[in-house]
Amino acid sequence: MPKDTFTRENKAALLDAVNRTVTETAVTDIHTHLYAPPFGELLLSGVDELLTYHYLIAEFFRASDMPCEAFWTLDKTGRADAIWQVLFIEQSPLGEACRGVLTALDALGLDVASRDLAAYRAWYADRTPEGLIDTVLETARLQSVVMTNDPFDDLERPVWEEGYAGDPRFHAALRIDPLLNDWAGSHGKLQAWGYDVDAALSGKARAEVRRFLDDWVRRMKALYLAVSLPPEFMLPEDSARATLIESCVLPVARDHNIPYAMMVGVSRGLNPALRLAGDGVGQGSLAPISYLCATYPKNKFMTTYLARENQHELCVVARKFRNLLPFGCWWFLNNPSLIEEMTRMRIELLGPSMIPQHSDARVLDQVLYKWAHSRRIIARVLCDKYSDLVDTGWTVTRAEITRDTEALLGGNFWRFLELGL
Repeated sequence: MPKDTFTRENKAALLDAVNRTVTETAVTDIHTHLYAPPFGELLLSGVDELLTYHYLIAEFFRASDMPCEAFWTLDKTGRADAIWQVLFIEQSPLGEACRGVLTALDALGLDVASRDLAAYRAWYADRTPEGLIDTVLETARLQSVVMTNDPFDDLERPVWEEGYAGDPRFHAALRIDPLLNDWAGSHGKLQAWGYDVDAALSGKARAEVRRFLDDWVRRMKALYLAVSLPPEFMLPEDSARATLIESCVLPVARDHNIPYAMMVGVSRGLNPALRLAGDGVGQGSLAPISYLCATYPKNKFMTTYLARENQHELCVVARKFRNLLPFGCWWFLNNPSLIEEMTRMRIELLGPSMIPQHSDARVLDQVLYKWAHSRRIIARVLCDKYSDLVDTGWTVTRAEITRDTEALLGGNFWRFLELGL
């Protein structure tokens, strides 16, 4: 038997090869909220950003008796100090978001056992944004990331309009939440930017929305169009959002042969006092995804759902439509037990034809922990599945393990972009 072929007789070597391959394979992180350096303050990094991220803010208010109003009067350093004291010192940092902070710091070579927040701040203070990006991406073994780019954002839009030259490690995705979820509030902005639209979405207005989307896809060289949607999202229906999707978004996506990505299940402002930390989750319907895939077979769709309850049906729908790519375990699903459950289910129903994870990182350093934790889970699942294969008498080669791993960690995404329907 060739050296790089694995059977039931050399299963230990098989498991070592799987773990090593998943650990060392470079990743394309297909959905993040990170930014290249020219976007300035939109690029978040550092220990204070890690500590004051909304994941930890929500946990903080469960463990602290500090009034919300008092917390929000603190500056970022003060909020970070409060969260560090309550979640890391006064109790053990057992939650995934807290553990993630420690994983990130440890990956950067900082001594988490010292519990020295001042020392961590000093380390970051000596780094430039460009240098930190290089360090983080290299340490996390990310070959590229896809940003989330919103032309309605007054901080971001000027960077594009002034001729952002790009960074080969940072790709763009055109985010259109304001357009689809708040047409009443966004059509006035399009008018101010020179697009002849109206509130009623007349034929001329729909053509102008298509022109707007086409302009920004070209300007950003966007890899896909993306939107976050509430649990009650439904198609077909008589609404501005439905009209915009079917009459504007899908034609533009089809013209450019790029996917339309839907992230479904966010309940905004469940507890407004927590601000960004106050959003919740709701179970959505897969009916609109099935409708879109069946009605528009020449369009490509990427989908992830926020509710655990939607995951099995999403896999079943994906089995029926090759123009649908399920991806990631985001936000409230970014917990090891759920990532493992979802990854196993997807492998069992879809084989290696999906994207098991994306970081959704808003703070640069978060990719260090999200990918370190997810790689271990993905490797564990693949070890079990390859073990099952060799137990049948099938043989597995090192080249096959590499092929499958590269597909899961980015290759499927790039092939989906190139897919012609």
